[in-house]
Amino acid sequence: MSTSLDGSGASIARARRLAAAFLADVHDARVRRVAPAAVELAQLVLSELVTNALKYAPGPLVIELRIVGEQVEIVVRDSSTVLPAARPADAGRIGGHGLEIVASVADSFECTEEPAGKRVTVRLSLTGTG
Repeated sequence: MSTSLDGSGASIARARRLAAAFLADVHDARVRRVAPAAVELAQLVLSELVTNALKYAPGPLVIELRIVGEQVEIVVRDSSTVLPAARPADAGRIGGHGLEIVASVADSFECTEEPAGKRVTVRLSLTGTG
């Protein structure tokens, strides 16, 4: 599943709904068993990645969801060529923990520069355990 988001504040909620619907379809069609925790983690990851794209990359973005073996692959493409980097852990810092969160729940996390921006790819277990 692939869809474009307009880059508005409503993009975060829409991405969360799309992830839940996609994973429900996968589960209901018996393509793969999808644990409720996996749905929650996919929504969390998409929230963080779309939030970062809205904050740092002007314009629309594209999200892609697909099943790869026993994982859901989440891709967010945006227009910025600047690759994100997690900051060092700091319990006293307010905000700026999104990539730390994503990296801690993901089975894999990769950022790739593309000709017109970047691609952030995250894979999560369908069992909801990283």
